[in-house]
Amino acid sequence: MMPVPAAHFINGSPLVGPWPAMYETLVVGMGCFWGAERKFWQAPGVHSTSVGYAGGSTPHPSYEQVCSGRTGHTEVVLVVFDTAATSLDVMLRVFWENHNPTQGNRQGNDIGTQYRSAIYFSHDAQRAAAEASRELFQRELTAAGFGAITTEIAPLDEYFYAEEYHQQYLGKNPNGYCGMGGTGVTCPIGYGEQIY
Repeated sequence: MMPVPAAHFINGSPLVGPWPAMYETLVVGMGCFWGAERKFWQAPGVHSTSVGYAGGSTPHPSYEQVCSGRTGHTEVVLVVFDTAATSLDVMLRVFWENHNPTQGNRQGNDIGTQYRSAIYFSHDAQRAAAEASRELFQRELTAAGFGAITTEIAPLDEYFYAEEYHQQYLGKNPNGYCGMGGTGVTCPIGYGEQIY
């Protein structure tokens, strides 16, 4: 089991629950988790973020094991958000708009199963919201000339924290590598909501 820092490097929040009742968690994969985590910690209403591995078969995998492609995991971000200040739809919009979900097992120059697009839901309402948002975004992508969304939408089996040096990596290394890039297409969910 990986040691987990006591506090978030950027905002000082804990990286491990339990979380207050009005908070919700979402686990997503968007390619390299460094840039993906930064997109979420910058979003209003987000309490905490961490990076880890999900969707695979090896318990407590290391970064090297995940990069080998043999564990089946993808690099993911655990997002903890305050439902009184933002919403699941807004979190899904951040997800869809900040990577290209049509690329299969890659994100730009990052190639491999660990870079696949994924949403790992923790309850049926999240699954329904993820699937509905996928359909809406697919229509927008198709109209813009993109292909089919390849995002894996599956139940969260287990989330394994990544190594300490990966946590908030781009906060500690502001000029570090970030391969994040969206399609430029707007996802039509979560707009018109009051975001604090």
